[in-house]
Amino acid sequence: MTQNECIRISAVHRFVLHNDEIRESSDCVLAPGQVGLLSGWGVFSTIRVIDGVLFAFEHHWARMTKDAAALGVAMPPDAEAVQRKLLELVAANRACEATLRMVVVRNKGGIWQGPDMGRDSDLIALTTTTKEWGGGVRLCYTPRARYAAGEFAGAKILSWAMNLTWLERAQARGFDETMLLNEHGQIAECTSANIFAALGDQVWTPPLSSGCLPGVTRELLVGEIHVPGYAVGEKALMPADLEHADEVFITSTTRNLLPVVEIEGRAIPHSGPACAALSAAFNRYVEAYVARHQPL
Repeated sequence: MTQNECIRISAVHRFVLHNDEIRESSDCVLAPGQVGLLSGWGVFSTIRVIDGVLFAFEHHWARMTKDAAALGVAMPPDAEAVQRKLLELVAANRACEATLRMVVVRNKGGIWQGPDMGRDSDLIALTTTTKEWGGGVRLCYTPRARYAAGEFAGAKILSWAMNLTWLERAQARGFDETMLLNEHGQIAECTSANIFAALGDQVWTPPLSSGCLPGVTRELLVGEIHVPGYAVGEKALMPADLEHADEVFITSTTRNLLPVVEIEGRAIPHSGPACAALSAAFNRYVEAYVARHQPL
C-alpha cells in the first residue's frame, strides 16, 4: 500500500476488527452481558500507524499483557496473529497513516454476565485519523487525581471516565490538558500523556511510583533513545519543579514530544534545545523502526 492509497476521514473508519473478523463499524457485535463493557473491565492501547506499520507494537502488546494479567483479563494467545489481523484492518480502512485503538474486553464474571458468552474476552480494534495537536500545549493542575500507592496505579484499563472528565473540565477553563497530581502533591502525568522537565542537560520524568502510566514514548525516551549531551531519567517532580524548569514537554503515542507553553497561566520557555534534540532523535528512531518493519 502506498501513501497515495490512504484516505483521511474524520471519526472512526468504516471497518473494525472484532476477534478474528473485519466487520462494518455499524454492525451490532457487542452484547449487554459483556461485563467488561458494563464495568470497564479490560485493557487497551493506542498505536500509531505509520506508512502501514504498527509502530512499537511489541511494546504496546507487552504493556497490555502485563495489565491484563493484573486484572484477570484473558489476552489472545498469539501476538503475531493479532498483529496480522490488525494489519488487515489497516488495509481494509486504507489507513496507512492513522491511529489505531486496540481493546481487550473481559466477557465473564459477576451476576451481569450474559448467558452465552463463549469467549473469555473479545478483541476489538478500530482506526481513526491522527489528530493534529499544534505546536504547544497549555496545562493546568488536577489535585489528588492519582493514588500512587494503589495496586492498579499505572495500569491502562478501560475505566477511563475520570480522565475524560478531568480533561473536559480543563478544556472548559481554556487549557488543552491537565496534569494529575498524586496523594503526595507530586506530578504523575496528564490524562493521556507523560510529562518531562528539562533543567540544563538533565531531563526528568516522574517515576512509575508516582502513579503514572508507563507510556511507550516515555519508555523509549528513558530506555532506548540516547542523545549525546543529555541525560534522561526518573525523579519525583513537584509543580514548582515544572514552573522553574528550562523546558517542559509531554509525550504520547499521538503527540510524540509536544512542548508545554503555559502552566496555569504562567508562560513556560518552549524553544529550548532539549526537547528539540530529543524530538529529532525520536523521529530518527521512528523512521528506522518503520523501515525495518516494512513488508517485503
